[in-house]
Amino acid sequence: MSSSTENQGEGNRTAAKEYNEATRDFTETKDVSGKAKEARDALESGEADELRSAEEKAKNKAREEDPQVKRDR
Repeated sequence: MSSSTENQGEGNRTAAKEYNEATRDFTETKDVSGKAKEARDALESGEADELRSAEEKAKNKAREEDPQVKRDR
């Protein structure tokens, strides 16, 4: 994670670079097919309802307005 606290605004190059590096590292060093199978198995198990509920909560939260952002309406 970046140690810089400089605000880069939209299109944060530092965050994009860190994300891309972490994604590349994961895909090159982890068993991606195995992780996909684990996820599929979880969605086909008794855990499925709980996972879908958590997904729906996350989607709803993402749709909410950020209380830290002040907008004139």
